[in-house]
Amino acid sequence: MASQDWFDKDFYKVLGVDKTASDAELKKTYRKLARQYHPDSNPGDAAAEARFKEISEAYSVLSDKEQRAEYDQVRAMGSGARFTAGGPGAQGGFEDVFGGMFGGGGGGQRVRFGQPGNGRGGASGFEDILGGMFGGGGFGQSNGGYRGFGGPSKGQDVTASTTLDFATAIAGDTVKLSQGNGRPVNVRIPAGVADGQKIRLRGRGQPSPDGGEAGDLVVTVSVRKHPVFERDGLNLRVDVPVTFVEAALGATIQVPTLGGEPVKLRVAPGTPSGRVLRVKGRGVASNKGTGDLLATVQVAVPSHLSDKQREAVEALAAALPDEDPREDLLAKARG
Repeated sequence: MASQDWFDKDFYKVLGVDKTASDAELKKTYRKLARQYHPDSNPGDAAAEARFKEISEAYSVLSDKEQRAEYDQVRAMGSGARFTAGGPGAQGGFEDVFGGMFGGGGGGQRVRFGQPGNGRGGASGFEDILGGMFGGGGFGQSNGGYRGFGGPSKGQDVTASTTLDFATAIAGDTVKLSQGNGRPVNVRIPAGVADGQKIRLRGRGQPSPDGGEAGDLVVTVSVRKHPVFERDGLNLRVDVPVTFVEAALGATIQVPTLGGEPVKLRVAPGTPSGRVLRVKGRGVASNKGTGDLLATVQVAVPSHLSDKQREAVEALAAALPDEDPREDLLAKARG
C-alpha cells in the first residue's frame, strides 16, 4: 500500500471505531471483524475476501503506533495537500510532502512501498506489515496472508448422541453409531461415564476445507435409570429393607451389588432406619478412582397384623420404657 493512498482511505471508518480508540478497542474490533469476514468462514465469497483485506489493511496501520501517527498527520492535511510528482528538475510533489516522515527530503531518495530496493533486500510496506501479523507471505498463500491466524483452519466438529443402560455405562463398552453420511463409526465408551457426559474423539469430525486438522466427533451420553441402584459421584447407592426384628435385635443380611454376587453385611442391634452401611470398592470404577457401595437401611413395618401379632406388639409396647423419641426434635424446633 502506498502511503499516498492514505489521503483517500478512512481506516477508522473501515473498522467502525472512533479516532480516539485505544489499542485494546482496535484489537477487539479487528478480531471480531476478521472472524466475520475471514475467507475460511466465507469460502468463495469475493466480497467478504475484499472486505477482509480492507480490515486487515486498516488494522495493520492503526495498530502500529508510528504508522498511526503518520497516518493521522497525512489525514490532517486533507485531500487538498495531495500532489503529483513533478517532472525533471521540478520541486515539490508527493516526495516533498512525505520527505520528513519517510527519511527523504525534497528531491532525495524515494521510498517505494511493496517493492524491493529499500535497503531491506525484499518486499516492504504493507506486505511487511502483514508478514508480522499473519506469519509471512502475501494474500492467498498457504503459509501466510489471511491464513496466518495459526495456519489452516480446523474442520467442523460433528455431534452425536447415544443412550446406554446403567450397567453398560458403569462398565464401559464400544458402541456403533451412524454418522450423518450413513457410515458407521465405533465409539469407545469409557468405564464410569455419567449421564449427560460428552466424549470427544479427536479427528473424527469434518475434514478441514484447506488441508488443516480434521474436526472432532463429540458424543453426548444419556444413561437409563436402574431399578435398584443410583449413582452418587463414584459411589453407588441402594436402599435395603430390614425387618423391625432385624433392626432391633441385629442381623446379617445380603446386599446386592452391580454385576456381581451379593455381599453380606452386619446390621447392628438397634439400627435405625436411614443408617448407611458401606461396602468398600464396590462402586464405580473409572480413571478418577473407585467408589463404594452405600446401603441405606430402611426398616420395613408390617402393614397387616393378625390378632395374635397385634397382641404381641402391644405387649412389647407395654414392656418398653415410656419415652417420646420426638422430644428433642420438638425442643430444637422451638429454639
